[in-house]
Amino acid sequence: MAATAPPRCRPSGGCATEPITIDLLLPDDHAGREAAASVLLASFDNPQRYDRARIEAQLISAEAPFYRHFFVARCGEEIVGAGGIKAADWAIDTHILYMSAVAEHVRGQGIARGLIAARIAWVLENFPSGRLLVSTARPRRFNRLGFRVVGKHESDGRRLMMMEFRPT
Repeated sequence: MAATAPPRCRPSGGCATEPITIDLLLPDDHAGREAAASVLLASFDNPQRYDRARIEAQLISAEAPFYRHFFVARCGEEIVGAGGIKAADWAIDTHILYMSAVAEHVRGQGIARGLIAARIAWVLENFPSGRLLVSTARPRRFNRLGFRVVGKHESDGRRLMMMEFRPT
């Protein structure tokens, strides 16, 4: 499942060159996993919580019932973003958007929105109903997508948000 996001990547100081594509990180794409790990590691400034070993372990796909997959954004051959989706192992029909990051040199081009859209589309294509959870510092971005804030408190500047979906 490959999606092409409308933005085009711009080399620093240059004009649009390559389309940005977003697709599932394949289990045998070892170079892709390594590049995605580097993007994630550079974005998460918390080595106690997000060290390279933990990030690399999360990038390995797992199958149902407790699946875990990552989508990557590519500008040409370069991986410039990554975002995970996984099944909650503590609640039925619950899916979690997690560990999303975009390389600093391509931020502000819609890549994060594309990664979010690809993961939401994947869940909606693969599950008839359920809920999606995300912890975010950008609640307005998710509110526009149909998520609502859960609870009244935030933690470390982040809010828990949920989107429920059912068959139409």
